[in-house]
Parts: sequence; C-alpha cells; structure tokens
Amino acid sequence: MFEAAARARLDPAHYRYFSGGAGEEVTLRANETAFQRICLLPRVLRGTGKLQTDVTLFGNRAAMPVLVAPTAFHRLAHPEGERATARAAASAETIMIVSMAATVAVGDIAAAAPGARLWFQLYVQPDLDFTRTVIRRAEAAGCTVLVVTVDSPARGRREHDHGFHDLPDGMYCENLRDGDRVRPIAMMPELTWEHLAVLRRLTDLPIVVKGVLRPDDARLALDHGADGIVVSNHGGRQIDTVPATIDVLPEIAAAVAGAVPVLLDGGVRRGTDVLKALALGADAVAVGRPVLWGLAADGERGVDSVLRTFREEVEHALTMCGCASLRDLGPGLVRR
Repeated sequence: MFEAAARARLDPAHYRYFSGGAGEEVTLRANETAFQRICLLPRVLRGTGKLQTDVTLFGNRAAMPVLVAPTAFHRLAHPEGERATARAAASAETIMIVSMAATVAVGDIAAAAPGARLWFQLYVQPDLDFTRTVIRRAEAAGCTVLVVTVDSPARGRREHDHGFHDLPDGMYCENLRDGDRVRPIAMMPELTWEHLAVLRRLTDLPIVVKGVLRPDDARLALDHGADGIVVSNHGGRQIDTVPATIDVLPEIAAAVAGAVPVLLDGGVRRGTDVLKALALGADAVAVGRPVLWGLAADGERGVDSVLRTFREEVEHALTMCGCASLRDLGPGLVRR
C-alpha cells in the first residue's frame, strides 16, 4: 500500500534509486522471499494478557523492536526529509539511525525532533581528521551509538538506477560539509579491522558494526571490540547473490552467543517478519524502504503510519503465537 502510493508521487528515477538493488537484484528479492519460506508455529491457550514489546539497546529504550534503518537522501522523498522521519520515530518511541548521507544535517534533525532517540551511521573516510569531525557533529547532536558500515569498500553496481545521477540543485549530503564545500562520500577498499581501534580512539560511543554476513566475521568483530552487530547485506544494494540476511542470522547469533546485541535489516516488511527475526536470534530489526515509502506517500504522517502498523502487527503476532513478551520468542516458534 505505502510503496504504491510512494511510487505514484516520486520522480521515477528517484523511485528506482530507492527501490533498486545490485546486479540482477537476486539478493534484493531474496531478502523478502526468505521470510516467506519461514513459517510461524503458534502456541495456543497461553493466556498472554498484557504484552511486552519494548527493547533496550545500549541504554536506549524503544517501544518496539523495530528501528529506523539508515537510508540516504530523504529529501528526495519529501521536502521535510529526515526531519519528518525523526519526528515520526520520536512519536513511535523508537530509534532512528541517521545516515551519514542524510540531506538534513544531524544537528538540524535533532533540533527538529526534540526527544528523538538518534544513532549515527558512519562510513569511515580516508581523511581520519574529517571522520573525527563528522563523529563530533553526531555526538554534539545527541547521537548515542555509532553504527559503522563495513560492507561498502566500493560502490555497488546498481544497473537499474536509470536516470539518477546527482542530487537536485540545493540538496546536499549535509553531514559532509567541510567549510564552504560538501565532500563526496569516499569508499575505502583499504578498510580493515584495525580501523575499529582507530574509531575507539576517536569516540566513547558504543560502536556497532553493520554489514556482517558470516559467523567468523562476527567473532572477529567481537575480538576487535565491537559493541554490537547488524546482520545486513545493505538491502541488496552492494553486491548481488549474497544470502538473505534472515538465512544467515541463526549462525551469526550462535557465534555471538549473547555477548553483544545483534540486529538485522533487509526484507523486513511485516510484524510477522519481526517475530521470525527475533525467534532466530536478533535483538531487534531495522527497516529502511518501508519508512521511505511512508515518507514519500505522506511525509511525517506516512512514516508514523508505517511505524504504527509495524507495532500493531508485532503485538497481534505475539498474541496469536501465545507470547506475552519478546523474551518468549525462540527457535521453536518457527519452521522452514
């Protein structure tokens, strides 16, 4: 419903930019279809009563285990851009992960949504002094967690992004301002695990590593001091034919063994998907495209509707599965 309304309102090139994936979009499709191959196995006569849906991550409470994933260029979807998204996230009492490629500066996002729970997504830049500057801006805006994207040593080959080249005049990646200019985001093929130690010297914020698809990399992240992990394939936008995130989640959760929070993004479209992810080892999920569709369809009200729908569906699915709490979810609730 939201995607159709968004597509009707968006410039076709901008719709393809938001909706598209890498290569032949095998992974893009797999992220969603993998959830469809997993069945829920409800318990009955459990008397759930009052439901518990809130989660606490790094001291940040969210009213539901659904966060707003970092996505770029919200002002392509609506003039208010990330301001509208942040206000809706605050109203929903959940966490928004602000993209480094936001079209509103992180400080302005925070000012537009008092009380918003904000984290910040970072691409480490070759110029570490400028990386430090970006982190300081996020800290000054009140962001409480640094989410470091590690699955982008090069830009994805998105062959279906026909027609999208540059942001419109007057629109910029505001977090990349450097004096009178705005820097481009630089991808870093030389990025290594040692850069986590560099980041630890630059900030006291918890560092969450985003883009893990293998249990051995999850263990390496722990060995190098990561405070959390996001199981992510960048929404199928970086390299095609990698697995759907929900398919690799159980082995990564087993490798982490509860040492740090594990989040998942990619393909989460319904409240039942949220339950499946939590049953298979995630502590929470993050959603990207659904938020963009709500924003394009009706601005802040559209994002509010998307987030409210997720919460209602999570509550309904918990009740129908005989679970009073997120703590009741486990692998016995699902079958492939």
